[in-house]
Amino acid sequence: MHFRTQVVVVADDGTEQQQEIAELSRTEAHIETLGLSLAENKLLSSRLQQVMVAYQVGVYLRTQRACPDCGKQRHLKEQGTAPFRTLFGVVVVPNPRWLHCACQPHEQTSVRPLAALLLERTSPELCYLETSWAADASYGSATKHLHDAFPLDQRHSDVTVRNHTLQAARRAEQRLGPEQGMFIDGCQAARERLPIPDGPLFVGLDGGIVRARRSKTNARTANLFEVIAGKSILSFRRDDPEDAPSPSKCFALVQSVDVKPKRRLFELLTSQGMQANQQVTFFSDGGDTLHRIAEYMNPDAEHILDWFHLTMRITVLQQCARGLAKAKADVADERTLERRVESVKHYLWHGNAANALRGLEDLGDDLDCWEYDEDGNPRPQPDSEKAARMLTYVQEFATYVTNNAGSIVNYGERYRNGERISTGFVESTINQVVSKRMVKKQQMQWTPAGAHLLLQVRTQVLNDDWEDTFRSWYPAFRPIPAPEVESREAA
Repeated sequence: MHFRTQVVVVADDGTEQQQEIAELSRTEAHIETLGLSLAENKLLSSRLQQVMVAYQVGVYLRTQRACPDCGKQRHLKEQGTAPFRTLFGVVVVPNPRWLHCACQPHEQTSVRPLAALLLERTSPELCYLETSWAADASYGSATKHLHDAFPLDQRHSDVTVRNHTLQAARRAEQRLGPEQGMFIDGCQAARERLPIPDGPLFVGLDGGIVRARRSKTNARTANLFEVIAGKSILSFRRDDPEDAPSPSKCFALVQSVDVKPKRRLFELLTSQGMQANQQVTFFSDGGDTLHRIAEYMNPDAEHILDWFHLTMRITVLQQCARGLAKAKADVADERTLERRVESVKHYLWHGNAANALRGLEDLGDDLDCWEYDEDGNPRPQPDSEKAARMLTYVQEFATYVTNNAGSIVNYGERYRNGERISTGFVESTINQVVSKRMVKKQQMQWTPAGAHLLLQVRTQVLNDDWEDTFRSWYPAFRPIPAPEVESREAA
């Protein structure tokens, strides 16, 4: 049996043109020959695309041939062609050059009308899939999957996909407004007149490490650079049902490249409906860079040092203390080092940074005098190297607590009230945004600029915002269907 596939083009005036694009044949029926194969689907899609684009461009050129001022037909100066890359192959379209009509003066003597239609030589559908798939997998894998599924030109390589992805990211970056040091404006009275906001926003910030690429001259450069990623969770929306999941969004940036980090975070929070009278809580590991990004973002913002990062450092001290013998007996304190570290943890759990620092100071004094007796005379003690190492950790931890004392809260009270005390939710964001694409099982090396641009595409894809971004560039791209209005009978 034979299957002929034809295209019937119906013009606006009702005239029809018919064209055959493929003929498929089948003999005996087998499970592997039922229906279309992938190769046949690619063939049909490619030929149908050729016909559709050719007719659309032909109609467009005919409507543009007349002079817009006097209506006379413009004369042909040169006939040419231009390639247009689509999801279903490259289509070569006519690209004529017409002479300007003499009825009006012009700066140039000729014009190419196709330049107004094809502002770019790649279709938005192809660019959207390229960038979306490249955000989830390596450029090579994304290219391979595109070739497997669609009849793309064989010259369409991973370099092409990478270039299109970075170009789209640069275009998206231009949408960001100017950077500001402070995003708090208006007075308290104006904020009180605002409507009741949605639930509190919880924003977690953390950093990840990415392998850097060497320069083209193989010059020595930094082997690693830091990527900052974060996640914002809105507790609830007042119009949503009670069992609705908490909406969340993520963002990422490379601090050494990004010139608008605060603006980027502000736009993210604004997209979630943040108001000036809304409670916003920032969690971070205490790094200065992360703290500066979240500073002056909202008048009701609160910055909390992540309990998870505190306990990680305390755990190191506890492990060191277990490997040391019992501390020298003092009149005031005969507890083991491990018990004294636990006491510091207890103070921090209840937000008492001052007592925790005093405990660390006393602990450091004892470790500093580990090889001396109470009279100051040298007295060899076992594990002196371990004591010196633990002293270094104690001093570093004391500096860490001092620098972040203003962000240490009563974690116990928050925990009992069911409030967040840790950025466990952002730890998974680092893995989702950065590690899965750039670190784990990936041997690629990155430039800071390339990593930053790719992260902007990846976060928008993960936030389900990338399609809206394309729709803002191309208004007719995947139009959202209008909601159906149910007809109601008149009472």
